[in-house]
Amino acid sequence: MQKPDNLFASPMNTVSDFSFDEHVADVFPDMIQRSVPGYQTILHTIGELAKTHITPHSNVFDLGCSLGAASLAAARNSQHTQCNIIGVDNSAAMLERCERITASFHLPNPIALRCESAMDTKIENASMVIMNFTLQFIAPEQRETLLGRIFDGLNPGGILVLSEKIQHPSEQGNHLLVDLHHQFKRNNGYSELEVSQKRAALENVMLTDTFATHQARLKRVGFSDVVMWFKCYNFCSMVAIKDPNR
Repeated sequence: MQKPDNLFASPMNTVSDFSFDEHVADVFPDMIQRSVPGYQTILHTIGELAKTHITPHSNVFDLGCSLGAASLAAARNSQHTQCNIIGVDNSAAMLERCERITASFHLPNPIALRCESAMDTKIENASMVIMNFTLQFIAPEQRETLLGRIFDGLNPGGILVLSEKIQHPSEQGNHLLVDLHHQFKRNNGYSELEVSQKRAALENVMLTDTFATHQARLKRVGFSDVVMWFKCYNFCSMVAIKDPNR
């Protein structure tokens, strides 16, 4: 049975920085469903992209795989293509639960799991790389280096699916989107205290960029096109495409 997310329901004297520890891993499915608008739509579309972009005998990397939802979406939708699906996460607590979840499915392409940082993962022979709300937790000064390594490891015509919480370029617009997101969380049963304490926990850990920043950085490392295919409030998902001729 899915455990409810009540991690921030009681008043805290000090709100510690957010961490993907055992407590978060236990309630993560409930947390992300109630906190990220359009999450199921994003997973569904990752599956649709897997159908059309995974090529035979290539690798698919899910960087920051958490409990394996995006890896599973890719695995289920690549049944006619033999490939290697690799889930990577640096949280042992997340991967322990991810292994139990993915092992319960009979998949055409099994998911191999690695406990390591995305910064340490060697990307090679990849037709698809997924970063589903992962880059925002990577130190800003390391993001371009990581994206450059992903680009280099993608085969021509390969794609990076990048989902992120983003900032609006103006302060007024950003406040509007933040307010709408907080109302989304209230509508999903979170209290004012939970919304406030969760925001404080993430303040120093999840550092967001504007879409323009993402787009410019992806173009700098070599991607020929960046397509924002989904946006709801301050959450978006995009596909960065490597030119088939490169």
